[in-house]
Amino acid sequence: MRIPPAEEVARMTREEKARLGAALDGVDLVEYGERYVPGSPADKRAERQVVRWFLLSGLLGLLAAVAFIWWPQQYQTAYAGSKQVLYALYTPILGITFGGCILAFGIGVIALAKKIAPHELAIQERHIGMSDEIDRQTLGGEITDTGQKMGLIKRRGMIKASLALAGGGLGVAVAVPLLGGFIKNPWAAGPQSELWVTPWAPVNGNKVRLVQLDGTPVRPEDIAAGALVTVYPAVPDSVMAGDAPVMLFRLRPNTPVRIRDGQDGFEYGDFYAYSKICTHVGCPVSLYEQQTGRVLCPCHQSQFDIFDGARPVFGPAARPLPQLPIGLDDEGYFVAERDFIEPVGPGFWESDQGSRPWGSHLKGSST
Repeated sequence: MRIPPAEEVARMTREEKARLGAALDGVDLVEYGERYVPGSPADKRAERQVVRWFLLSGLLGLLAAVAFIWWPQQYQTAYAGSKQVLYALYTPILGITFGGCILAFGIGVIALAKKIAPHELAIQERHIGMSDEIDRQTLGGEITDTGQKMGLIKRRGMIKASLALAGGGLGVAVAVPLLGGFIKNPWAAGPQSELWVTPWAPVNGNKVRLVQLDGTPVRPEDIAAGALVTVYPAVPDSVMAGDAPVMLFRLRPNTPVRIRDGQDGFEYGDFYAYSKICTHVGCPVSLYEQQTGRVLCPCHQSQFDIFDGARPVFGPAARPLPQLPIGLDDEGYFVAERDFIEPVGPGFWESDQGSRPWGSHLKGSST
């Protein structure tokens, strides 16, 4: 096929460039043109069908952002009535709105290609090798001519506006989960902020009891020497609190124990209570070796020495498990004397865990 000189290509119309580009690419455009007469009822009907999908996508994207930020997502028990229903709907609402946004956007793009894009019947012969310079020059003509015949350059303002809304809604729906964590200030409550306080803090001045999973309070005689029991604070919904589980140990009599500096008296006799949340990435620490006094985190094999203030002795964890100060109430049940003195779980920038002493001393000796 003859390749016209650059001067001749420059004088060509968009459609002529498109046909030339197709021919140079081994494509014979048997049929090529707009699907409907511009402005005809069929043309407007096709446009409205595309617009509806893009509008729906944009609306669902915005609703996904609104639901992510403002829908009640705090855990509610089955006895909380309508609050529990709203909580239970949080994840389905996000799935429906975010998934519907993507689905509607995809259907809109398909509808745009099937109903608005130029009708084309082409026969192409494959070729080997890179495209020539003339092919690259004519590519712009093909693209702009397609846009012209679709009416997206000078017409179809509704489609362009709805497409922009759909793209914006989809972008918001994608960005909000990524940026949502920066919306809420975790330190708004000051010293009572969630990362500082756990359910073990006294309630209205009353110390919180240690209870088992079924709510049974714990006495010293309930635990055998050398045993471990997982306990929770006796407050509503404490089982669902990520920083609530505590390991209550009863060490064997006369076991040599070292106490972390600054934490004398946190134990009660041979009973010691440590957070069950690993200081590495927050997995539950639960595997206990009585003879060595070590507890193991099954996720990444961090080990903590209960005989030495729950100091990390193996694995990636770099900080001891926080110790809960415990005692007995007037009825002989275990209670938390006060909350942990350091944040529970993995470290974070604002915590003072790195500045607290990690040294230890034998129980009964001076710090």
